[in-house]
Amino acid sequence: MARKRKAVEPKIVKAPGIDPKRRVSAAPDGLYDPADPGHRWERPLQAPGRMQVDFEERVDFRRLHEYRLARTRNALAKSKLGALLVFDQYNMRYISSTVIGEWARDKLTRWCLLTGNGEPYVWDFGSAARHHKLYAPWLPKNHCLAGNVGLRGAINPRVGLFEAAAKEIRDILVQEGVADMPLGIDVVEPPFLFALQKLGIKVQDGQQVMLDAREIKSHDEITLLNMAAAMGDGVYQDIFEALKPGVRENEIVAMATKRLYEMGSDCVEAINAIAGERCSPHPHNFTDRMIRPGDQAYFDIIQSYMGYKTCYYRTFTVGSATGPQIDAYRKAREWMDRAIELLEPGITTDQVALAFPKSTEIGFETEMSAFGLNFCHGLGLGLHERPLISRLNSLKDAYELKAGMVFAVETFCPATDGVSAARIEEEVVLTPDGAKVITLFPAQELPIANKY
Repeated sequence: MARKRKAVEPKIVKAPGIDPKRRVSAAPDGLYDPADPGHRWERPLQAPGRMQVDFEERVDFRRLHEYRLARTRNALAKSKLGALLVFDQYNMRYISSTVIGEWARDKLTRWCLLTGNGEPYVWDFGSAARHHKLYAPWLPKNHCLAGNVGLRGAINPRVGLFEAAAKEIRDILVQEGVADMPLGIDVVEPPFLFALQKLGIKVQDGQQVMLDAREIKSHDEITLLNMAAAMGDGVYQDIFEALKPGVRENEIVAMATKRLYEMGSDCVEAINAIAGERCSPHPHNFTDRMIRPGDQAYFDIIQSYMGYKTCYYRTFTVGSATGPQIDAYRKAREWMDRAIELLEPGITTDQVALAFPKSTEIGFETEMSAFGLNFCHGLGLGLHERPLISRLNSLKDAYELKAGMVFAVETFCPATDGVSAARIEEEVVLTPDGAKVITLFPAQELPIANKY
C-alpha cells in the first residue's frame, strides 16, 4: 500500500516593502530612462475615456510621476543650484505629484523641497500630510510633513513659524550635502525669504529651472492635454446651441462650468464670456449682459483635467452676421493660419512672432498694451508656460521650438463697426512634422449660432 504523501502548502511570496528611493520600473537602468517622453508620433494623439480599464493602456500616472521628477532632476543638475524650494502649486505638483485642490492656489501654505541628492520633501496643510503618507507611496513617508507659516500673515510672523520652517529646510540641505550651494526658489513670502537668508542660505531664481523642466511634454501629458481639449469641444457645442437672444453671459458661464465639472474637470479656472459692444476692447471677463440678435460673442474656456489646462477661444455671431464681423473674423483666421503654418521643430520664436500683426494694426499704441491678443503661450499644469511667443518679447529673446511642446495660438481682430471683434484660439502639439491642432470645434469660418 502506497504511503500517503504529506500535503505541501504553496509557498507564499510576500510583496517587498515599498522602497521610496527605488523607481517603479523593474527594467535595468541602462534600458529605462524615466525622462524619455515616450512620444508615439506614428499614432494619432489619444483622447481616451476617463475610466481605468484593463484592456488598453490609457494614461500611466506612475510613469507620468517618474517623468516629471526626472525632468526636474535633469534641469536641476544642469543649473548651479543645490536644491529647489517651490511654492508655486504647478511646480509642486510637477515635482511631488501631490495636490489638495484649487483652495491652495494662492495660499503659499504648501511647499516642496528637492535636492540634487534626494527625494522630494512635501510640507502640506495639516492632515493633508498624513493623507499623503497613506496614498502617495512614491514619496518616502518621513518626507510628508505638516507645514504652516501663517497663511499670508493671518498668523503674525512674531510667532516664529517662518524661522522654524527655514531651520527645517536648512537642516535637510546640510543632511543632503548641498547647504553650501545656492537654493532656487520660484515664489515666496518675503518673511520666509528673509528667514532663509538669515541662516546663511544663498537664494537664487528657481523658476527658470522649473520652466526648463516643464517645457517638453511626455506622451502621458499630451494625452491629458488632448482629453482636456476634447472637453472644450463638447462645451462649445453646448454654447453654440444655447446662444439665443435673451440668454445672459453669466448664464453661459454657469452652463459651461456645470458641464465641465460633469465631464470630469478638476478646476474651472475661468470662462470668459464677452458679447456685443463689450467685444472691443477685450475686457477678459464676463457680466450679466443679455445677448441680442446680431451680437458677436466670444468665449474662453480655461479649465484643467488632472491638472492639465485648456485655453480655448471661439467666436460666434447670434442669428446673423454683418460684413464687418465677417471681415474681422477672416483676418483673425488668416493671422492664425499664418502662424500655425510656420510651427515646426527648429524654427525660432522670433520668426513666429513676426507672423502676428503689429499692435498698431489692431488699434493699440504699443506691444505692451496689445499683449495677450495675438501671441502663443505654452500649456501644461500652468496656463502660461514655454514657449511664450509675442512681439513684446520674442524679437529680443528668441529660442528654438522643439517637438513635444504644447501651446495655444491666439488671435484677435477688432471689427470696423467699432464694437465687434473676433477672437480665435487653437491649441497645438508640436510634432516632428509640424503643429497638430487639438481644439476641434470648427473655426475656419465664423459660426452663426441659431441662424435666422
